[in-house]
Amino acid sequence: MALTKQHRLSFEFFPPKTDVGAKNLQSTRDRLQQLGPDFFSVTYGAGGSTRDNTKTVVLDGLHAGCDIAPHLSFGGDSEASIKQLIDQYAESGVRRIVALRGDLPSGYGDGSRLVHANELVEFIRQHYGDTFHIAVAAYPEIHPEAESYDSDVGFLKNKFSAGANSAITQYFYNADAYEQFMECCAKAGIDHPIYPGVMPITNFSNLKRFSANCGADIPRWLDYRIEALKDDAQGCKEFCSEFVTELCEKLIVLGAPGLHFYTMNQSGPVEAICKNLGIEKI
Repeated sequence: MALTKQHRLSFEFFPPKTDVGAKNLQSTRDRLQQLGPDFFSVTYGAGGSTRDNTKTVVLDGLHAGCDIAPHLSFGGDSEASIKQLIDQYAESGVRRIVALRGDLPSGYGDGSRLVHANELVEFIRQHYGDTFHIAVAAYPEIHPEAESYDSDVGFLKNKFSAGANSAITQYFYNADAYEQFMECCAKAGIDHPIYPGVMPITNFSNLKRFSANCGADIPRWLDYRIEALKDDAQGCKEFCSEFVTELCEKLIVLGAPGLHFYTMNQSGPVEAICKNLGIEKI
């Protein structure tokens, strides 16, 4: 099933650490901009550790005519410093923010309190009204620190009650997880759009490591299938692209309002999947 203009399309980047990385990201952004996304988003390291690089990527994107949403969390920062950063974003024309709890950077042992996402949403609404479309995170396979499935859905509901407009999910590879999650959200009275996050499969070893830490499940059959293709680079690439395309198609059939791609600052894998979904360059 093809993605239509009624579906929202967005792409996520992480801020590069080197000049070469910055040039590569600019090229990736320019290529993906040709697919006509509704916006890009840019991640924010633990405790704001990539604050300046995130801001640079955001401002560069705005200057290039992109709609771009910075990720934001309090981490160990004060309300004053976060407000100063949001002021700069507002003055620069940012109209979307992805509000997260985030994590404290490693080495923080001073008792700093993690500020939950609903508190950040409340803070933004208190100071900026409806200036920003605020997105928050959702976890179809449950946040790794959640006490239960229902409590995790309850936390998401709290974010919407605080004023969030939409949610973007952690990536997953089982469409049933999204379907079940949406059913539970509906039963809890959540009627805001929840956009599935999609991670193209490129470096599978790294993906398995990262997934183990963030709680994203990789089906055993998928692990075995990719392992069987380890000596066939082209065959593995084609299989992974087809698999993620089919996942996207299932999500659209299930009523997903759009797709949010975790690009890992690469355009090729995302372009291939989007082409399969009928998204043409503009």
